[in-house]
Amino acid sequence: MRRSRYLLPTLRETPKEAEIVSHRLMLRAGMVRQSAAGIYVWLPLGYRVMNKIAQIVREEQDRAGSQEFLMPTIQPAELWKRSGRYDGYGPEMLRIQDRQERDLLYGPTNEEVITDLFASSVRSYRDLPKLLYHIQWKFRDELRPRFGVMRGREFLMKDNYSFDVSAEAARHSYNKMFVSYLRTFARLGLRAIPMEADTGPIGGDMSHEFIILARTGESQVWCDRRFLDVDVLSLAVNYDNADEVAALVRRFTKDYARTDEKHDAAKFAADVPEDRRYEGRGIEVGHIFHFGTKYSEPLNARVRLADGGDVAVHMGSYGIGVSRLVGAIIEASHDDRGIIWPEAVAPFAVGLLNLKVGDSACDALAERAYAELARAKLDTLYDDRDERAGTKFSDLDLTGLPWRMVVSPRGVARGLVELRRRDSEDAQELSLDEAIEKVRASVADAANVAEAGA
Repeated sequence: MRRSRYLLPTLRETPKEAEIVSHRLMLRAGMVRQSAAGIYVWLPLGYRVMNKIAQIVREEQDRAGSQEFLMPTIQPAELWKRSGRYDGYGPEMLRIQDRQERDLLYGPTNEEVITDLFASSVRSYRDLPKLLYHIQWKFRDELRPRFGVMRGREFLMKDNYSFDVSAEAARHSYNKMFVSYLRTFARLGLRAIPMEADTGPIGGDMSHEFIILARTGESQVWCDRRFLDVDVLSLAVNYDNADEVAALVRRFTKDYARTDEKHDAAKFAADVPEDRRYEGRGIEVGHIFHFGTKYSEPLNARVRLADGGDVAVHMGSYGIGVSRLVGAIIEASHDDRGIIWPEAVAPFAVGLLNLKVGDSACDALAERAYAELARAKLDTLYDDRDERAGTKFSDLDLTGLPWRMVVSPRGVARGLVELRRRDSEDAQELSLDEAIEKVRASVADAANVAEAGA
């Protein structure tokens, strides 16, 4: 994509309303613009990142045996009245009526819709288990939406719902999602730590939040540093082997890891040697939860058993904030110049800069580089604007693309381009072919890592 044609309205100054790093950088980098309080237009650069995140989430859900479908944003209030949640949910739920005066709502979550669908579609225990997910927009009318996409009113979520014939079978579904989440966040370039979460009145131990460490995180966290040393993507997993999956879950739950809501200072001190204790801040990026028959009982989601009887199915829900992850990745990966995208989710692999537009030699090499990068299937943002070099460099650092390739009169005279990674200060002068091969190999390595352990 040529920068001169791309809708990328970068800002030099930080807007006054932006309170946290991700909000400031997303506005300055031209990723989003606010349409109303807590509601954002996703501009091309931001939308590319969000789609890449969604695709990785989708691939790992599919790998674990889930099936994608799509539920509506507008839901009938009747389902929520049957489950008992309509009156109790609170003002965060947007309640509306259609022209026939039927009560509807803009879905803040989807348990009722998916349970009703299951009840009308699945009859026998032989059809279980089922893992069904969608990636859809939600709306919750936060009183004071703040922090950009980290806590907006409209947001993109991945929701998965499991259906099993028994509590034992439901634990296997839960464990599969647990491992799937570890892989998902690792592929996004994040180190996510599963932490015990409150299960509310249901009780039990089947609820975990996935927290990424970030200095600007909203939660205080305490954990064993051993979590930070595990290469998740190197761990092989066979999702059909319940014992193998359960063993991985035990490996990631045996060490101490809790947020301030569940922290026990005495237990932390007793269980974790002093040299392994970590205390810092974190951001929740996913939550998995088993709720048994809480929805299947009132909504009559039952299956027939082999002996002719029937039973209410055991359910779980598994959420990932896809749009929230865009902000979370920025919170965890930035410097004072701008964003530093992990290669897997970067909107473009390469930022190509022509430092002297109008110079025939520079134009020729830059155009050749742009064409060769396209042939190598490397997404490239080509800054062909007639702007000062400083403006081009600062814009590229701000937007955080992994690789910077520079065409300059000095380099052209020697038949070389300058190549530098965004997360490094070391630049190399290489032939165009060498530079493209270096980037291509890096992208290929990132893709191969994603397949490790699968």
